[in-house]
Amino acid sequence: MRKILLPTDFSENAANAVNYAVQLFRQEKCMFYLLNCYTPDFHNVHSRLYKLTSTLCMADVNKKHSKKELKNATESIQTFFPNELHSFKLISSYRSLREEIHRQIIKQKIELIIMGTQGATSASRIIFGTNTVQAIKNIRCPLLAIPSGHTYKIPRKICFPTDFEINYPKSHLRLLKELAEGHQSTIDIVHVSFGYPLANQQEHTKKLLEEYFEGVSNRFHNISGKTVAEGIYDFQEEYETDLLAMISNRHTYFDSLLFRPVTNEIGFSIKSPFLVIPSGRLNT
Repeated sequence: MRKILLPTDFSENAANAVNYAVQLFRQEKCMFYLLNCYTPDFHNVHSRLYKLTSTLCMADVNKKHSKKELKNATESIQTFFPNELHSFKLISSYRSLREEIHRQIIKQKIELIIMGTQGATSASRIIFGTNTVQAIKNIRCPLLAIPSGHTYKIPRKICFPTDFEINYPKSHLRLLKELAEGHQSTIDIVHVSFGYPLANQQEHTKKLLEEYFEGVSNRFHNISGKTVAEGIYDFQEEYETDLLAMISNRHTYFDSLLFRPVTNEIGFSIKSPFLVIPSGRLNT
């Protein structure tokens, strides 16, 4: 049984991510952990009013609201996407989202987190909000970020950019391979080059990928004369990518894409769901 964590703040954006999750894994037996963290935000009007009361009372009110909305959200999912293969566990927590995500990963042996981008969008650009950024940067578990308003589409074309600098363990590639096998997808392995031939280590990594994805439809692409961001964005446009997947490694050129120091926000031009798999040892 696949174990998937679904953080939600009950927004339309979060609901959209949940809907994507249950459709993506509609043919698999899954346990979905629907998580809401109700730590009060003292910057909004309601919290300022609550602040006049005791902290205990405030927490009690928020807890009841959280549990009620989690129940409503689950009933809505089961009404619109009934599936005997899917089960749900509801989690209300007074902890911070980052703390509770980490706790649930360890406790439940979570394999994947799926959440909305929770940020501003425009026609050509998605800004990941603070919650998504913190999860990407600090959680040692694969995370699938769903753009606001994105309508589910079977991921037939998966774009996997790589600089061939990472010696990929099979554990990091397994989810990507399983998604491709489960949806008869093609994995487009994209390398943005800068006029230099591949080093011996890069050639070794390329061969490793060829061997691991044998039996899965895959294609290798080399893009030159563009920045990494331009190359990936243009490739997605030309090949109409359904899902973008990336191994996050702070020591490669993807560092500038995933970890820009812009007030805990990431500005990166993507229009499709974005799967980020952390390098190093996974918590799962």
